[in-house]
Amino acid sequence: MLKLHKKLDPDATVQIHLSLPFDQRVKSRQRVTLSDGHEAALDLPRGEVLRHGDVLCGDCGTQVRVVAAPEILSVVRSDDALLRARICYHLGNRHTAIEINSLFISYQHDHVLDEMVVGLGGQVSVETLGFEPEAGAYSAHSQHTH
Repeated sequence: MLKLHKKLDPDATVQIHLSLPFDQRVKSRQRVTLSDGHEAALDLPRGEVLRHGDVLCGDCGTQVRVVAAPEILSVVRSDDALLRARICYHLGNRHTAIEINSLFISYQHDHVLDEMVVGLGGQVSVETLGFEPEAGAYSAHSQHTH
């Protein structure tokens, strides 16, 4: 079985993909099925989070690109920057993983959080998209330095 244990330059040209939802991209050790149907074992350093576009390889040289699998998300779109900031604050205050980009805020679908967002004045739609939440201030992917 192919054992994937290190990350490579994400600009590599890769033919094989590994599609995983976010909850599986935070697990450093697991069995997975690749786009070509072969099974592989992830054996990454503990705490390593796989991001959409990461390239993995093992000792045999096989390269695999990680893809954020579509999953059911709650999506908030608004032209009101203050409302978006308030929604992000309240979701973060509940330790909710959120994706923030120029088009929308999203989080794994949760009807209770949806009700809170609506109560704050937001509108929520349920969509199936890839989920790439913020890495967090203390993550290795953060751009923040001390």
